[in-house]
Amino acid sequence: MELTLNSSSSMIKRKDTKSSRTHESSPHMSFAKMKPPTYQFQAKSSVKEMKFTHEKTFTPEGETMERFEKLHVLSYPHPKNDSSVPVFVMLPLDTVTMSGHLNKPRAMNASLMALKGAGVEGVMVDAWWGLVEKDGPMKYNWEGYAELIHMVQKHGLKLQVVMSFHQCGGNVGDSCSIPLPPWVLEEISKNPDLVYTDKSGRRNPEYISLGCDSVPVLRGRTPIQVYSDFMRSFRERFEGYIGGVIAEIQVGMGPCGELRYPSYPESNGTWRFPGIGEFQCYDKYMRSSLQAYAESIGKTNWGTSGPHDAGEYKNLPEDTEFFRRDGTWNSEYGKFFMEWYSGMLLEHGDKLLASASGIFHGSGAKLSGKVAGIHWHYNTRSHAAELTAGYYNTRNHDGYLPIAKMFNKHGVVLNFTCMEMKDGEQPEHANCSPEGLVKQVQNATRQAGTELAGENALERYDSSAFGQVVATNRSDSGNGLTAFTYLRMNKRLFEGQNWQQLVEFVKNMKEGGHGRRLPAEDTTGSDLYVGFVRGRIAENVEEASLV
Repeated sequence: MELTLNSSSSMIKRKDTKSSRTHESSPHMSFAKMKPPTYQFQAKSSVKEMKFTHEKTFTPEGETMERFEKLHVLSYPHPKNDSSVPVFVMLPLDTVTMSGHLNKPRAMNASLMALKGAGVEGVMVDAWWGLVEKDGPMKYNWEGYAELIHMVQKHGLKLQVVMSFHQCGGNVGDSCSIPLPPWVLEEISKNPDLVYTDKSGRRNPEYISLGCDSVPVLRGRTPIQVYSDFMRSFRERFEGYIGGVIAEIQVGMGPCGELRYPSYPESNGTWRFPGIGEFQCYDKYMRSSLQAYAESIGKTNWGTSGPHDAGEYKNLPEDTEFFRRDGTWNSEYGKFFMEWYSGMLLEHGDKLLASASGIFHGSGAKLSGKVAGIHWHYNTRSHAAELTAGYYNTRNHDGYLPIAKMFNKHGVVLNFTCMEMKDGEQPEHANCSPEGLVKQVQNATRQAGTELAGENALERYDSSAFGQVVATNRSDSGNGLTAFTYLRMNKRLFEGQNWQQLVEFVKNMKEGGHGRRLPAEDTTGSDLYVGFVRGRIAENVEEASLV
């Protein structure tokens, strides 16, 4: 679609009426806040470690200039207000095309200019494994991302880059399809057990099973080695920019970039909200691990399979013997199984974050990882949907403190979703409590000494959603946010009222949640008012076509 930028009440005016997809949800792009292993936890400290980083700067003629940039390693720099929270905006999933080029660069340039004028800190982008390494093992193509870095740097913005080792497509909000690299899919076709499998034998190609993390199944390399080589290539390619324009690196650790199992896949109608999902432990590598764990504690019979009474994807907890109020989840067997299942997920995250922290050590960039906000059935005793995803969180067991401690071990920021949701907005039969879940994670990160960042799970433009994020950040119940990433940039974001809500939200977060409604005209000389942003774009850009 071709769009025209102007200074009317809508930031972007359509030139035709074709519709475009704008639906989003938590399992898409994940972008978050990163920090290296040297990162020290000094919450709200006024003393910040500084360093100078040598950075190359692109010029329009393709030449490079060199400069030294002072970086705040311990946090994003906000000298005026220690409670200030930087806001990033997620870029479209197909920001880089399958051919490896920046998608619609003219539109991207106009959009970045608008975001800079709105006061955002930067943007987030997925570095897709399926794009970068698609031509063969260790054959990396970073050129489309180099184009983006050039453009982001030109506008004075920062960039969060997600190491996306998962497939794009098949979940809510996935508006395009980017499979795993073809050579990886070829190995999967030879050995289907390389991907997660449910009890019915259904294979999920979103992500390589963590059961084979340390097995050389990818043409002589283990999955952890493949992910590590990918990250090492990224650091080598962008050495001069990491810690400068590239402020953050998020490490993908599962489907949708989240540290979890693919327990609620939406492709082909497999799962539907608020279903409990299914355990993903039936590939041969996971079964072998389960058997070995059972034998190690003298319970050989428990290692033959996963729970037989855990129901199906679309069931509710009370439909099953395992998840009902006093079900098998609370038995000796249930505790055994969940300790193994969640422990495997923690071990996977530990391996990946250990590798990432070593690779990016001393780079000046933050490291982060993403944890899913699975809020349905949170108000039940078993927390069924969290259990199938690998979070051993029940009425009797805290599943998020071990995760927060593991993140803290590697100096990694924990990025959590569903920050915009309120309990009262959820259907009663789903027993949701996104607010309770967020509070628990806030408390877990505070207790572990881990920094917390957030994002919205669904596409929202209303003041209620933005207000909830502000309120969460100001809450005294646990950690406030070090950064927030808004999902996602699309044409609707730039429409008049939606745009104004975003600009006001950015201002509120910069002021630590104490900001007031933005005026239509400048009365303070701040250059942060709605009319200024519109005017600046109209002056510099006449026409753009949004992705």
